[in-house]
Amino acid sequence: MEATEHLQTDLSAFKTGDYKNAPLLKRSLWYTCSCIFFHNAIPWPYALKLGLLRMFGTKGGKGLVIKTNVRIKNPWRLTLGNHCWIGESVWIDNLEDVHIGHHVCLSQAALLLTGNHDYTRTDFPYRLGKITLEDGVWIGARSVVCPGVTCKSHSVLTVNAVAVKDLESWKIYGGNPALFIRNRKIHS
Repeated sequence: MEATEHLQTDLSAFKTGDYKNAPLLKRSLWYTCSCIFFHNAIPWPYALKLGLLRMFGTKGGKGLVIKTNVRIKNPWRLTLGNHCWIGESVWIDNLEDVHIGHHVCLSQAALLLTGNHDYTRTDFPYRLGKITLEDGVWIGARSVVCPGVTCKSHSVLTVNAVAVKDLESWKIYGGNPALFIRNRKIHS
């Protein structure tokens, strides 16, 4: 019982670590915009969504396809390449920067997770890591890319896989944790 009481006291002192949040007004405006135009089932035009993302600080993104029910925590920490596909229910939980290259596909319900918590400390601070998806990467449906991971050029993370370390170029990975399956070949 004492350990539980001690833990409850320590969790009340939760810290965000190195995470620096945007001003409250900016976050509030983005949250409202996100609820109306992104995180719902209304198929708003892609160009409108891209314009809103850019208005909130997202860089790039020509030819973006962004489906319904998408969650983007901090658009000012997002860089998009050209001709990317962001599928239904994708969650970009970007407490840290996320860079997405050209011709990248994020399939349905994929999660880009840039932060978790340091469970070894009583103040439970965030542990953050940037995510980079290089050109031609495909993140399969319901897959997770963890903090600090780079998915190199044309790598594939299969359905329901969890990338906890970098994925090498032109290779296919699957499982939890994701392991190499085979080389990726593209046929014309």
